[in-house]
Amino acid sequence: MISAVMPTYGRWDVAVDRGEGPYLWATDGRKFLDFTSGIGVTGLGHCHPHLVGAVTDQAKRLWHTSNLFRIPGQERLAQRLVDSTFADTVFFGNSGAEACELALKIARKYQSETGHPERWRIVACEGSFHGRTLATLAAAGNEAYLKGFGPAMDGFDHVAFGNLNEMRAAIGKETAAIFVEPIQGEGGVRAPPVGYLKGLREIADEFGLLLVYDEVQCGMGRTGKLFAHEWEEVPPDVMAIAKALGGGFPIGACLATERAATGMVAGTHGSTFGGNPLAVAAGNAVLDVMLAPGFLQRVDTMSKLLWGRLEALVRSYPRLFAEPRGSGLLLGIRCIVPAADFVSKLRQNGVLALTAGENVLRILPPLIVGEGEIDEALTVMHKVAAEWPT
Repeated sequence: MISAVMPTYGRWDVAVDRGEGPYLWATDGRKFLDFTSGIGVTGLGHCHPHLVGAVTDQAKRLWHTSNLFRIPGQERLAQRLVDSTFADTVFFGNSGAEACELALKIARKYQSETGHPERWRIVACEGSFHGRTLATLAAAGNEAYLKGFGPAMDGFDHVAFGNLNEMRAAIGKETAAIFVEPIQGEGGVRAPPVGYLKGLREIADEFGLLLVYDEVQCGMGRTGKLFAHEWEEVPPDVMAIAKALGGGFPIGACLATERAATGMVAGTHGSTFGGNPLAVAAGNAVLDVMLAPGFLQRVDTMSKLLWGRLEALVRSYPRLFAEPRGSGLLLGIRCIVPAADFVSKLRQNGVLALTAGENVLRILPPLIVGEGEIDEALTVMHKVAAEWPT
């Protein structure tokens, strides 16, 4: 008999009860150090006081109207994102997949509005993950996720991540945009070679394409800057964000330049819940913390500390681990032993981590993580590695 909750997840044997900072407690009393952050969502940890206060205050005033009304908190959040990024305008939705869907629509609409309706195809990268809708699944091209939902939506061409030669060769007369994650998360915690984003920008400009980033997982402070592409100072034309933007409250956003948003006028897109008062209260509270002086610098400091500890772990157990990967606090270890088994052992010892493609152990601590929690996690990792059967 099918369960009341549709069985689409391979769930862990942990029933969550409450959380505080970097820790979760299960209903049976077990305490866990949470280095999953809700898959990159709870950037401020669990129940951050400022976020709790902001959402509670808003809940006492107004939860939802619709986008027929002006929503002051939405206007404020949009302006703050514009002031902090390349963008001139922002649309709010509820998830990363929705933000990516709109980014794809904007790319097609831009080409149509500027006299090139024949340009509708998107070049994306192998190993990417952009969401679970039919369009975002097709954009990623992962056969495992597409199986049974075919035929895949047309309009997407795929090249190897990090390979500029393949990207250039894939551009055709029908190409509208390039669509990439500046750092791949689900695909294996893969950072591209230095200069890759600059090369993509040059290709896009040469061929009259839009450059579209998916920073749903790697954005919102995860790398020690507000967005990952800032490390190379290569802005996109359009960018999808979500996850940590709401700190756990569902909100996504699509950011664009005025030029890219050509044609996005009343009636071209919408959302029932997107950017409602409760959601944008969460988003503004998250930005209050992340944009405060010193916050992102501390993330960078902690990420360097954690990277060094992971490098030492890999060196200590060469029969278990191949290499550390990633950037900032979006980190991983490509494993020789099954990564899922290692994650299971960590969980049995009180540390929560994730897997990713290419047999990678994925590590996503909250951005508020401190040296004490890093030491705690690495002590458990060393223990599990030392006890690994030969």
